[in-house]
Parts: sequence; structure tokens; C-alpha cells
Amino acid sequence: MTSGLLTDLYELTMAASYLRRGMTGPATFSLFVRRLPPDRGFLLACGLEDCLSFLEDYRFSQDDLSYLEERQGFDAPTLRALEALRFTGDVWAVPEGRVVFAGEPLLEVTAPISEAQLVETALLNHITFNTTIATKAARCVRAAGGAQVIDFAFRRTQGIDAGMTVARASHIAGFSGTSNAEAARRYGIPAVGTMAHSYIEAFRDEEAAFTAFGTDFPDRTTLLVDTYDTLDGVRTAIRTARRTGLGSLAGVRLDSGDLYELSVQSRRLLDEAGMTDARIVASGGLDEYRIAELTEAGAPIDIYGVGTKMGVSADAPHLDSAYKLVAFEDRPVMKLSTGKATAPCAKQVYRGPEGDIVALRDEPAPPGTQPLLVPAMTAGRRTSPPEPLDTARERCAADLAALPDAFTRLRNPETGTVRLSEALERTRDRLRRELAPG
Repeated sequence: MTSGLLTDLYELTMAASYLRRGMTGPATFSLFVRRLPPDRGFLLACGLEDCLSFLEDYRFSQDDLSYLEERQGFDAPTLRALEALRFTGDVWAVPEGRVVFAGEPLLEVTAPISEAQLVETALLNHITFNTTIATKAARCVRAAGGAQVIDFAFRRTQGIDAGMTVARASHIAGFSGTSNAEAARRYGIPAVGTMAHSYIEAFRDEEAAFTAFGTDFPDRTTLLVDTYDTLDGVRTAIRTARRTGLGSLAGVRLDSGDLYELSVQSRRLLDEAGMTDARIVASGGLDEYRIAELTEAGAPIDIYGVGTKMGVSADAPHLDSAYKLVAFEDRPVMKLSTGKATAPCAKQVYRGPEGDIVALRDEPAPPGTQPLLVPAMTAGRRTSPPEPLDTARERCAADLAALPDAFTRLRNPETGTVRLSEALERTRDRLRRELAPG
């Protein structure tokens, strides 16, 4: 069950104040990213499924209410209102796997203002982290140039829940598997893995370790060859496969050293042994920049195992995301804060050949464009069952394939054009004049 306390304290005090004053009118909040991180030309929308699951089950338990009464001094009428509170609102959102840009909403909530306010923190958390990781993972996939990329991040993510999110988000972005067995089970992602150096060290020598592993798992003979000497390890792996009757290896894994030179020499040794189908797996501190270097150099690497730097999005670990009130009851609202001004009203984003247009929700689509935001929840209920992960994965692949190369380059990329419709501009400018002092 979702705890109502999964929010910031000030959300609770604001909601209590609304409830005490009978402020129950509909409010629309817009979740967007103000600006892109360095070296990002696009973002990959992700996290909607987590948001919908959270909203479906939103409530305050008796333990939650006791805490608010005993430790925060909430009064009895407010506690009764919170006890009865469920999310009854509407959600419009960009489907998972779609490319988005700064300044356009990824998600909009319309609900009684207390409900819409209370869920802010969790929705920002889910969308921000998922989108950050999916974007990083997509860059790794693009850098690999057709080689497979797999998720090795679980042991380095910032918490168990984060590890689950990383496995799912990276799979949507194009990763072909994960080492995280629970994520593989839960989400239907292929589980992958080889062995650790500790396994090799536990036997008297490499050949004994390889023999034992090949005997126990003859269909999983991707052997870790760099515990002592990498190329000698490759030779030992080849010799062991022949001696034990395996015929060939599934592959070898390189986890240290000069990955380009070692992959070239390993490929030569495997091919000379007739093991042309054996794959070379590379891991060890990889990210999209290092993968791109290896790809451009022509390294014969078939699979990249990417861990820490993807799992924490090391070079860009956060987004400048916001969740802002844009309408209350029948009144558009906006911020005028320097550097943080917002555009009012519920919105739609239309994508066309000339870029994206952020428009009023009820504006007709400009010719040749398609809407990005779709209704995901109505009156607190999903508009459709959770979609298969492969649907988001296919959507992501199509959107990425349509991006200009200038948007996907790893250094100093360009980004998409995002402009406001004329109707939204007029509404914004009129409201700005009305709100400006004097």
C-alpha cells in the first residue's frame, strides 16, 4: 500500500490548509524539465508506470494518521479528511519511451487541489529518476553501434529500489538484458551473467575453474579471462573447451586492461581456434563515451556490460525538473520568478517536422503534427491496463531512429525546437500583465 507520507512535509501542511478552508476545486499541475543537462540533446520519457501505480493505491494508513496527529499536531477534521482521501484526478502524460525536450510537459495532473499537491513529490521522484537513467542508457545503446548492451549496475545503484528502476528503464532504452535477477523476473527482461574473479580464485587455477563451470553450466560458457593474464586466460578457456568436449565457447569476458587491444587479440585467438561464434564481452567502468571510442576504433566487442556510470548517470545525475500549478478552478496561474517563470493552463504538445509546439490542451492539432500527451488516468482510474515493456521499448527505438544525428551526438549536441502556440503565448502575456506589480 502506498503511504500518504511519501511526500515532503510542506505538501502535507499546504493540503491541510486547503482542506480547512474548503478549497477542493480542480487544480492542474504540469511536470516538465526546465533545461537539459550538459551533453544532452534530448530526454527519454520514463517513469509513468511507477506514477500510475502510486496514484492508484494512494491513501493514508492509520499509522500515517497517528504520526500526523501525535508528531505534527494535525487536528481531527483534517485527519478525517486525509483518511478519506484517494486520488480521483486525471493524468495526461507522454508515454514511456518517447523523446522529449526541455520546456514541454511530460505529465499533467488535474485533481482537487489537495490531491494534486500531495502527490507532487512522488511524481517528480519517479519521472525525474527514470527519465535520467533511460536517457543515459539510450546514449550507451547509440554509442555501441549495433553491439548489445547489458545492465550490470545493480550492485552500484543508490539503493535496491533504484536498482530495479535502472534495470527497467535501461531495457526500455534498448539494453538487451540485466544481471539483476529479480528485475529480470519481475519485468520479463532477459537475465544475463558470467562469473566473478572470486570464482576463478576459489579453484587451484583457471583451468580447474573453467572446467567446473563448463561442467555445471555447459550452455553458459562465457568465461572471465582476466583474473591473472588476459590472453593466457583466453588460451586456457579455448583449451578447456576442447578438452571437455564443449567444442566451442559461448564467449569470453574482458574486465580490465586495454579493451581495444585485448579484444583484437582475443578475437584472433578465438578465430584461429575455430570458435568464430564465440562472443567477446567487455565490462569495467564503461559509459557511452568509452563505448563510442571502442566502437569508432573498430574493437571486435559483441556485448558491453555497463554498470556504475549508467546506473547513477554519473555525468548528469539529476534533472532540473519542476511540478508547477498552471490552473486552479477556472483561473489560469503562473510564476513570474526570475529564471523560473512558467506558462499557464493545461497543455498539449504537438510534434511536427518543424519542431514541437506547446499549446493549450483544447487547441486543435496544427496540420502535420501529432499529440504527445495522452490520457493515462481518468477519475483516479487508468485508461488502459499497464502496457507490455516491449511496447515502450519499440516506441523508444522508433523515436530515437527519427532523431537527427546532431541531437544524439555525445558532445555538444543540438536539441529540438520547442515553441509556444500563439494562443498560449497570448494567454501567458495577458496573465503576466495582470500579475505584474504596478
